[in-house]
Amino acid sequence: MTAAQRERAALVATMHEVGPDAPTLCGDWTTRDLAAHLVVRERRLDATPGIMIPVLAGYTDRVQRQTAQTDWAELLDKVASGPPLYSPFKLLDPVANMGEMYIHHEDVRRAQSDWEPRPLDDSTVSALTRSLPLMARMTLAKAPARITLKTPQGRVLATVGSGPALTITGEAQELLLFISGRDAVRLDFDGDAATVDAVRGNRKGL
Repeated sequence: MTAAQRERAALVATMHEVGPDAPTLCGDWTTRDLAAHLVVRERRLDATPGIMIPVLAGYTDRVQRQTAQTDWAELLDKVASGPPLYSPFKLLDPVANMGEMYIHHEDVRRAQSDWEPRPLDDSTVSALTRSLPLMARMTLAKAPARITLKTPQGRVLATVGSGPALTITGEAQELLLFISGRDAVRLDFDGDAATVDAVRGNRKGL
């Protein structure tokens, strides 16, 4: 089982635990809405483009709302089974879905009032770390600061943007959540408050 598959299984287990009406960090989406999003992303190729292309988003939203009406257990079974054979995500699952599964798992976990960071195995951390430089360029390219992302051990994982210097220090998984638009993270910021606020507001959330 790959790290992405293990994270998928953990996400489904957490969704089972909290139920279909629990909040998430994805705006006003409940866990049911989030599960529907994952099913549409992997199984409805006609609606997938609208996830990234605004002009097509209306159709995707309609398909997602319809999908969300599926029986909860059946919906989670579809998430758990992963991409079908016809989905481009089938072959790309270890790469394309590692970050997706981790981020959305934390979207569920960290929307609960008593959340704490959870320990991750080395293979999961390594997979998330590999995706971080590309993700940083995608989400922070227009950031109004020269941002350095580094671990507590001093390893620089990415440097992106231009402007006043801002160093953000934390575990790779926490950095990944932040650059993906999440604020429920455990990080240290070394820069002036105005720059930190500007970067928070400028992220291209995923």
